This record gives sequence, structure tokens and C-alpha cells, in this order.
Amino acid sequence: MTVLELSDTRRLITLADGKKIHLIGTAHVSKHSVDEVAEAIETEMPDHICLELDMGRMKNKEEESSWSNMDIKKVLKEGKGFLLLANMALASFQKRMGDETDTQPGAEILKAARLAKEKEIPFSLCDREIQVTFKRAWRMSNLWNKAKLIATIISAVFSNEKLSEEDLEDLKKADVMQQMMDEMASELPAVKSVLIDERDRYLATKIYLAPGENKLAVIGAGHMNGIVKTLEALDSKQLDTDVTQIADVPASPKSSKVLSWIFPVLIVSLLLYGFLSFGRAEGIKMVGLWLAVNMSFTALGSILALAHPINILVSVLASPITSLHPAIGVGMVSGLLQATLRKPKVRDFENLNDDAVKLKGWYRNRVLHILVVFLLTSLGGSIGNVVVFPFLLARLA
Repeated sequence: MTVLELSDTRRLITLADGKKIHLIGTAHVSKHSVDEVAEAIETEMPDHICLELDMGRMKNKEEESSWSNMDIKKVLKEGKGFLLLANMALASFQKRMGDETDTQPGAEILKAARLAKEKEIPFSLCDREIQVTFKRAWRMSNLWNKAKLIATIISAVFSNEKLSEEDLEDLKKADVMQQMMDEMASELPAVKSVLIDERDRYLATKIYLAPGENKLAVIGAGHMNGIVKTLEALDSKQLDTDVTQIADVPASPKSSKVLSWIFPVLIVSLLLYGFLSFGRAEGIKMVGLWLAVNMSFTALGSILALAHPINILVSVLASPITSLHPAIGVGMVSGLLQATLRKPKVRDFENLNDDAVKLKGWYRNRVLHILVVFLLTSLGGSIGNVVVFPFLLARLA
């Protein structure tokens, strides 16, 4: 296999069997990327086009009203609140950058798909389903990394940082992008593996297996080096084309279910020990301390989220119960109740993408507000459980 570097963002790959692959690395929110993709399709005349996109995201991009079909209550009941939040954070971040450069997020992908249809060029969606990627990243993260992920989501949603189109174009330079990947690897190695390494392999394999003698692939700039390396390994038979292990979400190990009960068991054990070893009076004080701290932090989260007054009261009362049952989080309860008390209207779904760009939009839009309530009450309840633990231990010292 040979690799010819045509520019910072383009590579011409010739495989051992003579087949050619034109790789174009894009910024996803850059006008230049849109023009570059269109020009490449016109000049190279590929017989197959590969896109860094999955069916779900393709449908969302083509159907602006796709959010209107979402059942927010069902999402929360299925325990997918954080998954939806991550999706909205990603959409918000890309749209904010797109607004600053007057370019629709993923416009170059849609342009490539549109030209492929017009010119009757076969094309394929080569990326792994985004839901699978998010779920794998979440499942492969420990508690500390999950906290970092949540912090990253919050910062992405509420950031006011402005990016010029020149800044975005600079990100397409391999050295700058590689530096970002290295930083991610050091901070969140498990997440980096899922978001970058696994997708590099998945994308490269799908591109490699796609039919055609003269293929063109539109990919994110950050995947360029990884895809080239994977294509080299595939072409030299050092790597097989089986990606089934990274194409699905692994089942939760039984140990994770056991671990989820450790904290509730510890809390109950401490309270029982207080009653049995120090008497009824001390046991009641410990229960009171646990209730006060747990409920206070849940209340704080609900208030910061500007939840409905009834929701605040119910969430506070429910927090001790939900903290002892890992399958039912206080965030799920508060989110469902918020969705019931303040049902989203049609305009909330219609304005979802626009409102997600600004902080006040997350509080004004009823769909987004439900997610804010879910997130902050979940955080409040979790922090309360952690904070109260050393205080209970101190009572037993």
C-alpha cells in the first residue's frame, strides 16, 4: 500500500491490488470542507463514496423534525437520560460552531450524499451507530471517568467560547489534531479508545470493504492518521476485517450489578451498626443525619435546575429511597415528574436545536429543561450520598 499526501487534508491511497481510496479530512463545520468535498467528487469521479455517518444521524440530518418523534418519558424510563444528554450536548456544540461560521454541522457529508445521488454514484454510511459509541464509552468508564464525562458534557453545553473559521481550519492540521487526541488519551484513555481508536478501525474496515476501484471517503480530520494506519494493517493482512466485537454494546458483567449494590448496603450496614452498637438514640441521630444530607443536596440540585415546586418536594422525599436502589435514580424520578407537570409543547421540539445553543434555552425549552432537572438532581443526590458517608463513619468512631 502506498500513501500520497496531496494536502494537509487529503490522502491518495493505493492498495496492493491497485484499488484507490481518496481520503478527505474535514472539520464538519467548515465552508471550505464543503467546497473541497464537492471539488474532489467532481475531479476524481469515484465509483463509490464512503461517509463518516451512521443511519441514525443521517436520518436526523435529513429530517429536521426527527426530534418531534422523541418520547422523553420513555427515554428516562429506559435509563437513557445521560445518553440523550450527550447527544444534545454534541448537537449543541456542533451547531454553535456552525452558527459562528455560518455552516450547517455536517454540511460536507450531506453535500457528498446529495452529489452521490445526483450523479448516481453508490455510497455507504461507514460509521458505527452513535448510540453504540456513547453506550460503550459510558460502560467502559469507571466512576471517576464518568464524572469527567458529565463535566465535559456540561462544559460543552454551557461554554461561551467563540471559534472563528480560521480556528476550525487550524484544527484540521494533523499535528494540532493529534495533540488533542494525545491529551484525551492521557485524561480519559478508555473513552479515547472508544471514541477514536475503535471508530478508526470501524471506519477504515468499512471503507476497505466497500465496493469500487476508485473510492472516495469523507471523514473527520481527527480520524485521518488512524484510518491510514488501519488501512495499512488491513491491506497487509496484519489485521482482519471482523469488527463485530466493537460493533455492539457489551452486556453488563454480573460484577457491575453486584458493585452497584455495595454503596446502599454500606449505608444500611452503618445505620444498623449504629442502632445495635450505640443504642436507639444514636441510631436515630445517624438516620437523621443521613436523611438531612441526602435530601439537602437533592433539594439544592432541584432548586438550581429550577424544577417545578411540587417536583422539588417529591424529589427530596424520594431521594433517600432512590439512593438505596441503584436501578431507580432520583434523576429519573424528577425528570419524569417534570415531564408530567410541564409537558413539552410542539414548539419545544421545533426549537430544540436552536435553544440548545444557549444556557437560557436549556431552561426555557421544556424538553431541555427536563434534562437539566434530570442531570442536576442526579448530581445532587449522588454528591449527598458521598458527602454523608464520612460523617456517618465519624459518628461510629
